[in-house]
Amino acid sequence: MKIAVIGAGPAGLYFSLLAKKHDARHEIHVVEQNPRDATYGWGVVFSDVGLGFLREADPEFFTEFTAHHERCDYMEIVHRGTRVQVHGNHFSRTSRIDMLGVLQRACERQGIHVEYGRRIEDVQALSREVDLVIAADGGNSAVRRQYAQHFQPSFEKRRNKFAWYGTRQRFHPVSLIFRETEHGVFIAHSYQYSPELSTFLVEVNPDTWQRAGLDRMSEDESRRYCAQVFAADLGSNELLTNRSLWFEANIVKNERWTHRNIVLLGDALRTVHFSLGSGTRMAMQDAIALHHAIAEHPSDLDAAFAAFEGTRRPASSTFQAAAARSLDWYENVAVRMHLDPVSFAYDYMRRTGQVTHEDLRRRDPHFTAAYEQLHPQPVAA
Repeated sequence: MKIAVIGAGPAGLYFSLLAKKHDARHEIHVVEQNPRDATYGWGVVFSDVGLGFLREADPEFFTEFTAHHERCDYMEIVHRGTRVQVHGNHFSRTSRIDMLGVLQRACERQGIHVEYGRRIEDVQALSREVDLVIAADGGNSAVRRQYAQHFQPSFEKRRNKFAWYGTRQRFHPVSLIFRETEHGVFIAHSYQYSPELSTFLVEVNPDTWQRAGLDRMSEDESRRYCAQVFAADLGSNELLTNRSLWFEANIVKNERWTHRNIVLLGDALRTVHFSLGSGTRMAMQDAIALHHAIAEHPSDLDAAFAAFEGTRRPASSTFQAAAARSLDWYENVAVRMHLDPVSFAYDYMRRTGQVTHEDLRRRDPHFTAAYEQLHPQPVAA
């Protein structure tokens, strides 16, 4: 099969790798509009569940992929200056650029050509030259935009503001820090992803953002302001910028996933909010499912597309519904700030409706016991 992949992110590269390793006769050409090492953001997080899918799909690559990950088996919620640990939450972290580098090198070893710095201007012409076009060109997908009338995308812009920073302060566990200021609540999502660096994503609601004057500040002024808010957590370390501009979450869905021989993949298909830490996982699971569907129906693209969508659409809907509940929790966190630290952490852990009291008991009986001591009445699962 002759395959064109638009976008050299996790979804496009991982599909290419799996497909080529399965059938070396595939001709796979990956095209990426950005330069080879151009990536924004800092680290990415995988849960043990997410890594389990990668281990099962390709054990050999999994070993290479996770070789230099930072690992931790608990998370920490900081409320009123108190650190509450919740164990039984296994996370593996790496830098985004290192993750892409591992994928790039693995693809190149298989003979997959990855062309950087090229934008596909005419997708229709490309689709006539190949058997399959995979549009893995991100949340702002040009392919999806070109065929918007067919894919029927929908967009939901959420209200909270975010700025993506890094820091040399090392947050060993995945840490969620809540700080009350005179202007409102500031939240930091932080985790170490390399021996030297951590991600530090700052979240704030738009009213607090405006009251603090962040709407009028430059990138560097915002950086310094946020560093001051979280000075107790950062120690002597600064916040580091990499196009750390304020943005809102834009949740993308598509009514249709395929068009002729074109299929959407990863963030082009659907976005999952980073408060669940599952965007990259979902993209790579998409890649696994599409690869399996094509391997099972190598001469029938319609059947392959139907199998792919039948597998992934239910999971996509479930994750997006959970992400919406998670977003609601963060956007309304001010009404929960009166809770004591343990009760606050418990409320956070159950925010999506997918984690029961018994789930928490199995993960961390000590944390659950501490909550039950504060709330001795029976707790519904």
